[in-house]
Amino acid sequence: MRVHVADHPLIAHKLTYLRDKRTDSPTFRRLAEELMTLLAYEATREVRVEPFEIETPVAPTTGIKLSNPKPLIVPILRAGLGMLEGMVRLLPSAEVGFLGMQRDEETLAITTYASRLPEDLTGRQVYVLDPMLATGGSMGDAIQFLVDRGASNITAVCLLAAPEGIATLQARLADIDPPVTLVTGSIDEKLNEHGYIVPGLGDAGDRLYGVV
Repeated sequence: MRVHVADHPLIAHKLTYLRDKRTDSPTFRRLAEELMTLLAYEATREVRVEPFEIETPVAPTTGIKLSNPKPLIVPILRAGLGMLEGMVRLLPSAEVGFLGMQRDEETLAITTYASRLPEDLTGRQVYVLDPMLATGGSMGDAIQFLVDRGASNITAVCLLAAPEGIATLQARLADIDPPVTLVTGSIDEKLNEHGYIVPGLGDAGDRLYGVV
């Protein structure tokens, strides 16, 4: 698995305000969307393209367009929804699927409770969105789910990542054939005893949508 930390002053600036506990939910949602667009720019550097013949007002030329099959964007519910609009803004022609995953706060075990994806992902380039790569459990399950359906190239996009989550993901994906890339805005210090990233930004789902 290749790990890319998007080192850019605007990304660091927006992360600072996302981390601040005084940032309210509407502002948090807007910042998460803006940050996702910046991360999406980095994540799509290797998006598949093909030549495309056009005519400008002056002369014919050859450009490029996104290849078929179209890229697939998969936010992990519910927090991944806060990143979707920022990604779709950059890839408006991409298709969108959904995975519902939940972590037990006591055992940290991950369960999949919903999926809305094509049965056959053969040859598909997939972008998985989840704000936090903490223990690595939910992202690992999501990537395995996509690989089992035939995805040929997977990019995981996270606002923040913990070293423990990256290590878990690397170990789990060591024998997986499709290339996997992790794009994140920051690798933080560690996980605490409750499985939260430190310094982190708290529970991303709660900060996006409130406690329900």
